[in-house]
Amino acid sequence: MSDDETTTPTPEGGEVERREPVRGQGALDIPGTPAADLLPEPANAVEALVAPVAGFGVTMATLFRPVVTEQYPREKAPVEPRFHGRHQLNRHPDGLEKCIGCELCAWACPADAIYVEGASNSPEAQYSPGERYGRVYQINYLRCIFCGLCIEACPTRALTMTNEFELADRSRADLIFTKEDLLAPLREGMLAAPHPMVEGTTDGDYYRGEVTRPTPEQVEWVRRHRPDDPTLDSAAAAAERGSVRAGAAQGGEQ
Repeated sequence: MSDDETTTPTPEGGEVERREPVRGQGALDIPGTPAADLLPEPANAVEALVAPVAGFGVTMATLFRPVVTEQYPREKAPVEPRFHGRHQLNRHPDGLEKCIGCELCAWACPADAIYVEGASNSPEAQYSPGERYGRVYQINYLRCIFCGLCIEACPTRALTMTNEFELADRSRADLIFTKEDLLAPLREGMLAAPHPMVEGTTDGDYYRGEVTRPTPEQVEWVRRHRPDDPTLDSAAAAAERGSVRAGAAQGGEQ
């Protein structure tokens, strides 16, 4: 028997069947088989000529297409309007916080990334409408999966998600955002909390959007308790504009 033949015992253990090795199939089992014998033979001469070039087909097809590489971070591409980015704790138009410390966002979070401690409001320290406010609020962005379940659970729309996505940092501790990091900045005309609610209103009036600006009474309260508050001037101007509009509306009804 030659070296190129293989043998296979029959089921009865009698005669031995001899068969020739198939080119490119099973040749690895035969010691001393040349490497060229492991490759399948080309079907014809044209295929043999085109085969080395066929692998560059995708490269040649995309070589002359427009480049779509984004030059980040020098050029930042806009994100979709409903993109889930960094969280934000919102405020009412008069400056009071929308968060009431109910902890529903923490319960809804599947990654256990949110920690909330509620506290009671008082006449001297009214941070949000109603009885409670969020005294401690933390989001651990090492755990957050940006699923958005927390904002769906919030009953006052206090917690929303912005389009900001650049959250990388050099320290693990810096990726735990506190209430001060998450609170929305005070817009023009807002009065920094704490201060009393608008006179004659309830927390329901706030949630229905019936409070649109601070009142002169709120501004005066902050002026007595925090005369150096930097938001006093813009809040006083907004309150004055509101009083003028209210007076004009009442004069028109008469």
